[in-house]
Amino acid sequence: MIARLFSGFTLVALAVAADQLAKRLVVEHMGLGEAIEILPFLALFHARNEGIAFSMLNDLHGLGLAGLAAMVLAFVGWLWWNTPPERRLSQIGFAVIVGGAIGNLVDRVSLGYVVDYILFHTPVWSFAVFNLADAFITIGAALILLDEFVVARRRKRGEAEPT
Repeated sequence: MIARLFSGFTLVALAVAADQLAKRLVVEHMGLGEAIEILPFLALFHARNEGIAFSMLNDLHGLGLAGLAAMVLAFVGWLWWNTPPERRLSQIGFAVIVGGAIGNLVDRVSLGYVVDYILFHTPVWSFAVFNLADAFITIGAALILLDEFVVARRRKRGEAEPT
């Protein structure tokens, strides 16, 4: 149990640190609205997100949005705590979700907005600007779904078959 908590909290801390470092580099070296093309479809673009994912709830500011984020974070933490330790992919998934959520919550509380900087685009289309914390949240959710729909079902089939 202690090793599980330590490894999970280490992953959370690494995710928060990586997210905050990337955001700090963007803020220190790029002007707001500045873009740096990396690939024909990928750019660094310094933006501020005053809402939540994909700029939803832009009208809910400050402590209200931080409070909502904290409640969601607490619920995810509860799900993580109640997930069996043998569900390793889910455990990792919850850890990176919590790390990403904390990274964005740090911005929300300290700045009043979240620093975003990753932009996928084509000449006629662009995806919402996001950050490493958002990527961690998405990857974590994908790991949980993979564990639930693929690995866990495979385990159940294996338990149902006589050996």
